[in-house]
Amino acid sequence: MASVQKTPQHHQQHHQQQQQQQHQIQQQQQPHATNNKINHHPNNNANLITGTGTFRDGLVAPVSDDRYKTEDVTQTKGRDFEDFFLKRELLMGIFEKGFEKPSPIQEEAIPIILQNRNVLARAKNGTGKTAAYIIPSLEKTDTTKGHIQVLILIPTRELALQTSAIVKEIGKHMSPTLQCMVTTGGTSLKDDIMRLYNAVHMIVATPGRILDLASKKVADLSKCRTIIMDEADKLLSPEFQPVLEQIISLCDPSHQICLFSATFPVTVKGFCEKFVDKPYSINLMDELTLRGITQFYAYVEERQKVHCLNTLFSKLEINQSIIFCNSVNRVELLAKKITELGYSCYYIHAKMQQANRNRVFHEFRNGATRHLVTSDLFTRGIDIQSVNVVINFDFPKNSETYLHRIGRSGRFGHLGLSVNLITTNDKDSLRRVEKELGTEIRPIPKDISRSLYVG
Repeated sequence: MASVQKTPQHHQQHHQQQQQQQHQIQQQQQPHATNNKINHHPNNNANLITGTGTFRDGLVAPVSDDRYKTEDVTQTKGRDFEDFFLKRELLMGIFEKGFEKPSPIQEEAIPIILQNRNVLARAKNGTGKTAAYIIPSLEKTDTTKGHIQVLILIPTRELALQTSAIVKEIGKHMSPTLQCMVTTGGTSLKDDIMRLYNAVHMIVATPGRILDLASKKVADLSKCRTIIMDEADKLLSPEFQPVLEQIISLCDPSHQICLFSATFPVTVKGFCEKFVDKPYSINLMDELTLRGITQFYAYVEERQKVHCLNTLFSKLEINQSIIFCNSVNRVELLAKKITELGYSCYYIHAKMQQANRNRVFHEFRNGATRHLVTSDLFTRGIDIQSVNVVINFDFPKNSETYLHRIGRSGRFGHLGLSVNLITTNDKDSLRRVEKELGTEIRPIPKDISRSLYVG
């Protein structure tokens, strides 16, 4: 079979076309983006707290979240963060972040991680897993010492950026100042090398980049005693596992390893037997799907999908939505169609330049646009609380991907809606996902009650 090789000139032309298309979509949607600005911080002028005689004095009271929450985050043992004997400065950061009480996964994981034990934790997407490992990691970090003490490994760049931002927010009152660095592929290696000449206490990284820095002796992991693996099932896929084994060998021999994920396939078991001695197992997965997410499907022909999407946009009360496609080309084409229909829309996928990906991610998170079209790049861990609708424009290939996709709505026990556009080719996949996840995806009704997805 003959193959066609692209010259550097072809690649450059394609890249220029891609940039022009992204620019055109954003230019077309600018008026809509302005009109649809989402206000995530409605109460910036809140008064300072005084007179309590506690660590709260002098802090700004966080905006109260009065939305309905499901048992995924409310079914707790009634503990407070103070019960874990955390540093005062850390309690201040937790309070200002708006965390009122520990969720079930936080209640279980925080005290065990503080005991320096290995942990294998399963909990649903959107139930507070990230803070469950960040809080004890910060508690164990001594900012008077300049070496790397905690390594948080993340499979995707966007999730790494989000995680490092949460670390900095929760740890902002620590003294001396906490130094947290994020390092991922697709960014300047030179900048990372320069950063590591100064003190760094915690590193949030994708595996390939941190191995590159550590093997060059630029990042010294020899005193790193806490290794966190978030989205561990993805991290332990065949592409990453040899890299992880090398990274672990460069850390302090007396390290602890904590693995967090919603799903733990066989690969995780094999890794644990080899590298994670006597892990404390936490399993909060009595069922796989989030209780607050209502799931519907609509049978359509391929050519009817865009029309169906237009109908959903006009009928649903969407705060923000994420729309999934199965290929990069379909992501860009659909984003163009949505913009032509007159809706504000951005797109993001793995083949975009990292700077563009970062910009789109931050603008969507800040509410600059209502809709985001994406590939499966955006399925893992991305936490944008205002997303209340997820639409599978293309039905995913397997149940694991489906679970991670719909978990982008209904974050932290809030309500969300998942709508799946199903063609005749997807019928078997739909039934298989229902069976494997033990869930029900119902036919879409003529009218969807707002009480199902608007908190």
